[in-house]
Amino acid sequence: MGAWWSGSVTTFLHTPPDQLCAALSHKVVQNRFQGEPQQARAWQAQIDLLRDILPTIPNAQDWQVLFEFPIPRLGGRIDTVLVSPGAIYVLEFKIGSSSFDVSALSQTEGYALDLLDFHAASRSHPLIPVLVATDAPPRAQTTPLLLPLGVTEVQRVNATGLKTLLTTLAMQTAHAANPLIPAQWEHAPYDPVPSIVEAARQIYATHSVADIHTARADATNLTQTSACIVSILEKARTERCKVIVFVSGIPGAGKTLCGLKAAFADGDDGTGATFLTGNPTLVSVLREALTRDTVSRGQKRPLVEQRMESTIQSLTKFRDHYAGRPAECPPEHVMVIDEAQRCWTQTQAVRKSQQRHVKLTESEPAHLLDIMGRHKGFAAILCLIGHGQEINDGEGGLACWGEALLSRPVWRVEAAPDVIGTRDLTHLPATLEAGRQRFLHLGVAIRSLREETAPRWVNAVLNGDVETARRLAAQTDLPFRLTRSLDDLRAGLRHRSRLTYRCGLVASSKAKRLRAEGLGCEVPHMDDKAVSQWFLNRWVPDRDIRASDALETCATEFAIQGLELDFVGLCWDGDLIRAPSGDRWQPRRFSGTKWANVSTAEATLWRLNTYRVLLTRARYETLIWIPKGRADDPTRDPETLDRIADFLMRCGVRPLEPAAPARPFTLQNDLADLLQD
Repeated sequence: MGAWWSGSVTTFLHTPPDQLCAALSHKVVQNRFQGEPQQARAWQAQIDLLRDILPTIPNAQDWQVLFEFPIPRLGGRIDTVLVSPGAIYVLEFKIGSSSFDVSALSQTEGYALDLLDFHAASRSHPLIPVLVATDAPPRAQTTPLLLPLGVTEVQRVNATGLKTLLTTLAMQTAHAANPLIPAQWEHAPYDPVPSIVEAARQIYATHSVADIHTARADATNLTQTSACIVSILEKARTERCKVIVFVSGIPGAGKTLCGLKAAFADGDDGTGATFLTGNPTLVSVLREALTRDTVSRGQKRPLVEQRMESTIQSLTKFRDHYAGRPAECPPEHVMVIDEAQRCWTQTQAVRKSQQRHVKLTESEPAHLLDIMGRHKGFAAILCLIGHGQEINDGEGGLACWGEALLSRPVWRVEAAPDVIGTRDLTHLPATLEAGRQRFLHLGVAIRSLREETAPRWVNAVLNGDVETARRLAAQTDLPFRLTRSLDDLRAGLRHRSRLTYRCGLVASSKAKRLRAEGLGCEVPHMDDKAVSQWFLNRWVPDRDIRASDALETCATEFAIQGLELDFVGLCWDGDLIRAPSGDRWQPRRFSGTKWANVSTAEATLWRLNTYRVLLTRARYETLIWIPKGRADDPTRDPETLDRIADFLMRCGVRPLEPAAPARPFTLQNDLADLLQD
């Protein structure tokens, strides 16, 4: 990855403008983009403006100038990057524009934030995004707060004001303690870690996980796991046999990415694949995201929607269709099952299908194995297994798959060694003959971009292990904060998400007393349209109140599992409390007008796993809100809620700090400024 043109300020000033434009135009052809006359005029205007400004900035001759620096994760290119020893300037030009619109501000800030997160040489120096609307009216310019690292708020200037802004900032950053070498900046590692939706788009376009990176070197087994899967499937194809592969991993480790890669692979030999999930949220969000992306490239929506319906399917609908047609064989030879540990036991399958048009007689794993077993020769099932994410009654875990496989020896089994042996829901039975492949387990979380200990800390908290939780928290800046104020929660999320990042509220489906706090509206997870709008639409710039970052509705564990947000606001209710003795978690259910304790071991496990899901949805940070309650309302007992907050604080969670008084960058302030413009 590199800029379309780069060089020092001295080189830039000595290169004729028409030669620079020709070099950029050549890149358009080389990258198979469609050249537009207005693009050439925009480059000419940028070059002329910078040729006028840069000679006047003291000691800028060795700065680096980069035109059209690509940001693949966001599908765009930065117009111009100026790299000085003390700062990185991200310049987005809107030639001829007379206003600073919100989408342009979001685009400019997004580029700078992407460099902060994923570009190695940009993590220890100020990143200053600058939106240049060349014909906008002049505006009073305030100098941004320049921290040693991080992204300032977007600077807004017209063509005339750019010279003053760059000169002022250059003077302020002239004596950096750890100066950059501008000429080396472009060649630093750039490893973008996309969200699951971004990754799905990327994998669908390239059929590869090779470009989905992590900033941590110990997470390299994402591609190794994918390669292991491919090898197993190719061997089974060659031998015309049936194979089932279990890919296990901790929350956020990339299981779904590997599954999507297998589902999107080209079926050159006529053996297609489908991605099945019992999670309707994941179906609707991925389908709609890929449809929007593909339609934006010029394909017709009805045709794209039809293709997506066969590529990403509801497990329930697939199961019922073929279970009710015993003579029919699926056209796909490869079935990828997301969150396969959530498949129903026989008891649950029989009970849940009593009122349905298709009556199930065995467990879901048994039915799915028999459906794919109808193929003559090659067939494969890829089961993606999330540890500790069984969240509902009747979910059989790996043990249910093992039981079905014991009576179906035609299936060759491949799994990681650590999921075989123990007699519980989370393991295959030791008596099952299985190949052991160490790369079939993903043990490093790549969802949490800034802190890898988060899943281990969550495990310690839910296990009630205060000592381990405190030790982990002491080793790092734990990505969790606690507040007792819903207003502060919303303000904290807005402050962090700025114009670019995605935020949202989540809560347990059993959190029935949040409505008393003014937060009783949840996203209907069975409504495809509502779910897609919550995850894909935006509050900024569209002011879409249905979007997650409008912070008006909560997603439950059923809506959020398998997906993620950049910043999460977890609303913790009285459905999971610390027992009065203080030595354990106590799940509760709301019945009639009061809470009732849940006592069974399975129900306790499901509730703990619900909060495990909710606590591991953030790519950056989770803000936890625990209401203060009311002394006159037994269903919101302050002492009970205080015990939860006190326990989390003892586990190392720090309080959410209020926004700085010196005009923090917030959505409300920014929109107010825009309205004034």
